[in-house]
Amino acid sequence: MIGWIILAEIAFWIVISAGLVSRYIWKRQRLSIVLLALTPVIDLALLMLTAIDLRNGQAASVVHGIAAIYIGVSVAYGKTMIEWADEKFHQWILKQPKEKQALFGKAKGIHELKMWSRHIIAYGIGSTLLYGMIQYIGESGNTDVFWQMIKYWGIIVLIDGAISISYVLFPKEKKAAE
Repeated sequence: MIGWIILAEIAFWIVISAGLVSRYIWKRQRLSIVLLALTPVIDLALLMLTAIDLRNGQAASVVHGIAAIYIGVSVAYGKTMIEWADEKFHQWILKQPKEKQALFGKAKGIHELKMWSRHIIAYGIGSTLLYGMIQYIGESGNTDVFWQMIKYWGIIVLIDGAISISYVLFPKEKKAAE
């Protein structure tokens, strides 16, 4: 199962890279859109492979749970990951670095709260998938590992929230030298 997760991650970045090459090198806008739109298909394939693995009698494990977390993170952060890849493609391949201003004060706080909201969305999706796997396996399977993952991830989301809120309550101001 871990192999499928690794394969899904590799496929995700291959599709993103191919989409960016199509857009900026080959000037094929439609092909680029099609390739970038394949990222949710990769997530769906991983979800189906996880379900098949569990249905075939594999014991519920952290690896199955990681597949659910991967999907939640991929959906919630997918757009920002593609934007990051686009920025790096311009910088590394096209040698056209985009100016990026460091965030300070209120802008930094708002950014951190937006990232936390994405984390909450990822948690919602991933936890829903974990709960779905619990229901799919039923009482006969040991699903304690999935409940533990939901619990610990929830704690991580709360810690992330506290850190994100701290950027609003205690904003870092830009120094004169910067």
